[in-house]
Amino acid sequence: QVQLVESGGGLVQAGGSLRLSCAASGLTFSRYAMGWFRQAPGKERDVVAAITWSGASIYYADSVKGRFTISRDNAKNTVYLQMNSLKPEDTAVYYCAATRVGLGFTVNQNEYDYWGQGTQVTVSS
Repeated sequence: QVQLVESGGGLVQAGGSLRLSCAASGLTFSRYAMGWFRQAPGKERDVVAAITWSGASIYYADSVKGRFTISRDNAKNTVYLQMNSLKPEDTAVYYCAATRVGLGFTVNQNEYDYWGQGTQVTVSS
């Protein structure tokens, strides 16, 4: 069956960096656009970044532009989220997700087919 497994979360001080990884199995990874989402306590889950199957097109939420970088390695069936200059407001559970959306990507979480279990990111002030 399809599995998406996130790793790399943890506790970091404000201004620090973390790199999240999401390893996919059970699907043809290169046929899927990928997204990172996050959910803070008491808030709805929101998109953070998304990337097309080829990596040619990328989307970032305004709140993370210039600080976060999404990338993928189709040979390793893995998508990454490099997070720099972290802020306390970045504290959340981060999820990766996969979608067969065609050549593009989507920021609509309802269009994602598979989800990981999430990894906690906590940024202390």
